[in-house]
Amino acid sequence: MNIETNLWLIRHAPVDGPKGVIHGPDAPADLGDETALAALKARLPQGAFATCSPARRTRETAAALGLAAVENAAFREQDFGAWTGRRHNDLVTELGDAYHAFWRSPASNRPPGGESFVDQIARAREGLASLPAGDAGLVVHSGTIRAMLAIALDLQAENALRFVIDPLSLTRIDRLATGWRVIAVNQRP
Repeated sequence: MNIETNLWLIRHAPVDGPKGVIHGPDAPADLGDETALAALKARLPQGAFATCSPARRTRETAAALGLAAVENAAFREQDFGAWTGRRHNDLVTELGDAYHAFWRSPASNRPPGGESFVDQIARAREGLASLPAGDAGLVVHSGTIRAMLAIALDLQAENALRFVIDPLSLTRIDRLATGWRVIAVNQRP
């Protein structure tokens, strides 16, 4: 890595759907906050390479920001397997202690048929390695941004889960020849 890559990590707009649900990749974005979208768009570099996850909400957010984003599956949100599309409250009622046990060690545990946050970090690392030098705008998920922060800061996975990454927030990190630099985390437009 001899050439700097400036990463503009954008969390997608809020999901246009019910609260308390582990949303799947087909969940749409709520693009109603035009002021926030315009303010965020104004902060992004012109002509940057753009990518997003294959999820509908990231594609829609990228389009609303005027980005011609290329989909990259390495930047998907964590796969919650059989829990995808389910309400957290229903899972608590149905699974009780087993559901609570997952959240006692969420970085390394895997939901049934899903992946762990540690798995997501490995995927994100592969995706980062594929990015070109220069400015890159990534419209992705909160978990993906936390995974990238774990990589940039050499954090244990559990510690990276402590970051708050709000919808339509901007996190800035740079990949340098000598390592990583964190510019800002979770900036709201």
